[in-house]
Amino acid sequence: MKQKISLITLGCPKNLVDSEIMLGTLKEAGFELTSDLDKAGIIIINTCAFIGDAKEEAVMTILQAAQYKEQGNLKYLVVTGCLAERYKEEILKEMPEVDIVIGTGSIGRIAEIIGDIEVEKSQKVYADLPDSVDYLDSYRILSDNYPYAYLKIAEGCSNHCTYCIIPSLRGPYRSRTIESVANEAEYLAASGKKEIVLVAQDVTRYGMDLYGKPELVQLVQRLSEIEGILRIRLLYCYPELINDELIEEMRVNPKLCRYFDIPLQHISDKILKAMGRRGTKEHIVKLLEMIRERIPDAAIRTTFITGFPGETEEDYKELYNFVEENRFEHLGVFAYSREEGTPAFKLKGHLPEKVKEERRNKIMELQQRKIEQYNSSRIGQIYDTMIDGVAEDGIFYIGRSYAEAPEIDPVIYLTSAEPLEIGTVVPVKILCADGYDLIGEVQFENT
Repeated sequence: MKQKISLITLGCPKNLVDSEIMLGTLKEAGFELTSDLDKAGIIIINTCAFIGDAKEEAVMTILQAAQYKEQGNLKYLVVTGCLAERYKEEILKEMPEVDIVIGTGSIGRIAEIIGDIEVEKSQKVYADLPDSVDYLDSYRILSDNYPYAYLKIAEGCSNHCTYCIIPSLRGPYRSRTIESVANEAEYLAASGKKEIVLVAQDVTRYGMDLYGKPELVQLVQRLSEIEGILRIRLLYCYPELINDELIEEMRVNPKLCRYFDIPLQHISDKILKAMGRRGTKEHIVKLLEMIRERIPDAAIRTTFITGFPGETEEDYKELYNFVEENRFEHLGVFAYSREEGTPAFKLKGHLPEKVKEERRNKIMELQQRKIEQYNSSRIGQIYDTMIDGVAEDGIFYIGRSYAEAPEIDPVIYLTSAEPLEIGTVVPVKILCADGYDLIGEVQFENT
């Protein structure tokens, strides 16, 4: 009799996609899935290991799940994902509660590995090199009822930023074919998904390895033909690969959200070079000017890192002034996390944690003031808003315009004189702001 399986997902949307593929693969192989950890004979934890906080969360989750060996029906604890790939030997050595470790390149073999789990009488590591994206074509079980879904268009990364461990965990950048992505998008649309969020470590690099040049625009145009898909959103655009063709497609394609997610990381040329970024301050400034000129109402999200090794007070001030002088609809700041195995780990000039956090906090305080101004400018405006669900209070619906990506950006809380279905798009007038979030009401024709 096969064990019931439960899966816990940590980390980014790309990890969520991997988890849903693993669930689909296991179900097709005849395994019974359960969300009740008490009833699970096998618990799989799909982990993240990008920065220190993610590693700590993963370790705590593993130890908490291990308690079900005493309190529940758990017989086998399986760890997959980036932590498994990065620390495969250490996990087995330091956490005897773990039975199987599955690296990122072996996710496609999950059913085979789980099928043999009772044959293996000792701990074991499965860590094939991640050299294929074929597993992304596997059957996928959607794990929620939201009207949006993430669609992974590539695996791995070839940018080699000095602070990032991803290339060594996920391998080089490998694109799926346009038809492969389109087939999955059609499945998502048939499953009721209205917004498709394209994800990869760098979506703007899509197609270079397969077709010899970026083909993101061609992919978007193909997905735009699919009936039922109302919105297409791009996450993780590398600034040096955002070109005129992509900006123009975003300007004219009604399905492609006017939303640029561009992790800039810094603005000092010295720090950008130390980070292994290919661009310069001059290029970034010109890119932002081009976007604002061509698409004045575009929403731009970015992230920055404070306290990178060698960052002087002058470098930091340059970054602070850049944020002050420019408008970012959404902005996140991370204090640099020193990660072993990355080139930056060995750099000189590492800063105290207190300094890194203070610099981060000052920029976030600045951004909060700027967001208050931005939100004030939106009061009285009407936005086509997709309904994601109902707030816990049961009074407000939760929605997003083109300017808000799911799960990472603020939301629009709205009221409606008539019942609304999840996934519908309605015109919403913004009445006021509540911190980062907005509050509005549906504008029916007779309103």
